[in-house]
Amino acid sequence: MNTIQKKYILGAHLSIAKGLHKAIYEAKKLNCNALQIFTKNAATWKEKYLTSDDIDQFKRAMEETGITKIASHTSYLINLAAIDKKKYAMSCKALVDELTRSSSLGIPYVVLHPGSHMGSGEEKGIEQISNAINEIFSDIPDLKTRLLLETTAGQGSSIGHTFEQIASILEKIENIDKAGVCLDTCHIFAAGYDIRTREAYNKTIEKFDKIIGLQQLYLMHLNDSKKEFGSRVDRHEQIGRGFIGLKAFELIMNDKRLRNIPKVIETPKGKEGNKMDKVNLNTLIGLIHDRDPVPELEKSEAP
Repeated sequence: MNTIQKKYILGAHLSIAKGLHKAIYEAKKLNCNALQIFTKNAATWKEKYLTSDDIDQFKRAMEETGITKIASHTSYLINLAAIDKKKYAMSCKALVDELTRSSSLGIPYVVLHPGSHMGSGEEKGIEQISNAINEIFSDIPDLKTRLLLETTAGQGSSIGHTFEQIASILEKIENIDKAGVCLDTCHIFAAGYDIRTREAYNKTIEKFDKIIGLQQLYLMHLNDSKKEFGSRVDRHEQIGRGFIGLKAFELIMNDKRLRNIPKVIETPKGKEGNKMDKVNLNTLIGLIHDRDPVPELEKSEAP
């Protein structure tokens, strides 16, 4: 492990197409010490049930690579604020299954988009989300993973695009030791939180700390934005090539308050697999001011 890895926790969202444990070895090849995955197909309700071999291989890969800062991202279909009773029940079951599966694998974090109120209103949606989480935590008391509410861009009736909404949900969660927050740079930018200049960045981070608390931040998604500031549209872009720009990521990578927070990119893969992951990770490392003269990730030329 080089000096960069000792000082910074950095990774990417990687595919599990070749096997859950293979994603960990792929992260190691990218010189990462953090990782995010889907533990199942994120676009379907169909669940994945683990075998003892699945669990053993995954834990062996964690041990062999030393990569333990891993997050799973829940299915995009889950909506804890759903009005339709069937969709709500399916969402709760899917989240229970994800938390149980991730806990079995030893994954410390599960990332969840809080939900969309579908016209029922923000207050009712927040109440329903927090009630659902409380019931789920009660149903799986031996849970070993932490549920992280992800900041959202604010498309449609989605909840989580203001720090106040996230804080309101957290305040209603009875077992706060099992919950936390994942901050996505693209999402907060689209939602109207500016981070492009030092002044704007400090104002946003201070607002997050005042309303939610930096002690509740356990993971960050580092993504640039294809859409303009305040667009309320969630479209990720390569680091430094979108409307956010490099300065924001330079500020993040050198913010000592955030040094111990795992940071994962979810930038577009393109047609060349993980090639752009190497480019984006190298870009982030290149922004670190006090980095020692160690080798970067495997060199890749941007297309």
